[in-house]
Amino acid sequence: MDLSLTAEQEAFRDAARAFLEKEAVPHRQEWDDRESIDLGIIPGMAELGFFGLTIPEEYGGLGGDYVTYVLGMEELGRADSALRGIVSVSNGLVGKSILGWGTEEQKREWLPRIATAEVLGCFGLTEPGVGSDAGNLRTRAVRDGDDYVIDGQKLFITNGTWAQVALIFARTGGEGPRGISAFLVPTDTPGFTAREVTGKLGLRGQATAELFLDGVRVPASAMLGGPADQDGPNGEGQGFKVAMSSLDKGRVSVAAGCVGLVQACLETSVAYATSRTQFDRPIAAFQLVQDMIADLSLDADAARLLVWRCADLLDRGEPVGLAASKAKLYASEAAVRAANLCIQVHGGSGYVSDYPAAKFLRDARVMTLYEGTSQIQKLIIGRAETGINAFT
Repeated sequence: MDLSLTAEQEAFRDAARAFLEKEAVPHRQEWDDRESIDLGIIPGMAELGFFGLTIPEEYGGLGGDYVTYVLGMEELGRADSALRGIVSVSNGLVGKSILGWGTEEQKREWLPRIATAEVLGCFGLTEPGVGSDAGNLRTRAVRDGDDYVIDGQKLFITNGTWAQVALIFARTGGEGPRGISAFLVPTDTPGFTAREVTGKLGLRGQATAELFLDGVRVPASAMLGGPADQDGPNGEGQGFKVAMSSLDKGRVSVAAGCVGLVQACLETSVAYATSRTQFDRPIAAFQLVQDMIADLSLDADAARLLVWRCADLLDRGEPVGLAASKAKLYASEAAVRAANLCIQVHGGSGYVSDYPAAKFLRDARVMTLYEGTSQIQKLIIGRAETGINAFT
């Protein structure tokens, strides 16, 4: 793997950083306080290309490679992790699921609007009683003539109150993963309601919702991959495969955002340590402060290399599941370590909102939980190394 960036990749990264430094960084604490970003930033992000990364040009996207994609997610994570979540769910979990599993008609209907952020998507997998054990979800979709009728509830759904389309996973058959199908559900469909989840520890700027589906009726053509009577691999019962393939790429996106968060902790700590004086010298002159900064720098580089390896695998069309679990595990735990160190470098100032260190920690903490907890990632890695499946 060539670790040097192309001129195009560097240009995108630089443009992304310049935009976010102006439009996001000065406002992130305000957005955090009021528990919502200013949605007016979305069109600018779309114009820059965030929502169209890796979506082919024929479907209205920018095309491009996954290295560019992870560079974009890193810059979003560096600026405000709430923004990264909005993009990676709509473009990544929803858009790439449609790209990989959708019919041509579904791709033409949804991808151009997702790529320009005319439409935001949300990913309806988690339920009040079902998190890591996604194969046992309870939401049901029952065939009724040419339609399916969906009933159930989803929880902790990013973009849930902002999205125009929801990718809903529901049980169409028996128990377990093989009985699950995926549906593209417009959020203005009768019976579909969303209620915002407030009071979160972190990622307060992005909308997180509880979804309620009460007799939501969608045509069979809304099933991702085609109606139930279609022969081949894309019919009914493929929803769990859709979800897991999406989460592999989603974990890469989360990991890339965590790299950006670690980088932000490093830069913020260096800036504070070189300007704050104690005992007539900058605190950066003290060895134990440099020790913390060295740890931050090491974690940033190590996490970045794990993420870039995933991007390289995706660009070459090779399996990424195990590498994605390793990157997500390391980068998310590194983000928590980095935020703790950032607070420590700042001392008492790190404990108040005058500086971003406290927000970094609150945002970092959830990264070890969603899209597969750290413990789930370890089970995946352990299974790969031993050949023994701890899930059964």
